[in-house]
Amino acid sequence: MLANLTPFLLHWAITAFGLWVAAHVFKGMRFDSGGALAVAALLLGLANAVVRPLLVVLTLPLTLLTFGLFLLVINALMLMLVARLVRGFHLDGFWTAFWASLFMSLLSLVLGAFVLGGTPEFTIETSPPPGQTWL
Repeated sequence: MLANLTPFLLHWAITAFGLWVAAHVFKGMRFDSGGALAVAALLLGLANAVVRPLLVVLTLPLTLLTFGLFLLVINALMLMLVARLVRGFHLDGFWTAFWASLFMSLLSLVLGAFVLGGTPEFTIETSPPPGQTWL
């Protein structure tokens, strides 16, 4: 179980750092406190893991029609959802969310490759290896 905690915390830290940098780059995005930033990073990870796949499936025809560019809109909507749910996280509008989510995606990609090394051992396992149990 502890082996899964390190990658989770690294992903959370990368997301929080991306949100923090984006808040400094885009004037329409701001946090009232560090706690709001930490909660927003955690909730964004949860929304990307649960809600985003559902939206991707539901909007698959539109995504195919736009050659995948609608996924950028879904990313912006995830950021707007988190801003709506977290007190202390302010986002001025869709276009701020759009550009901030695009910026954060690129920054997370670069940081993830740099910090995590892009190696498979840093993936979070969803099931135990064959012949082993988690408990």
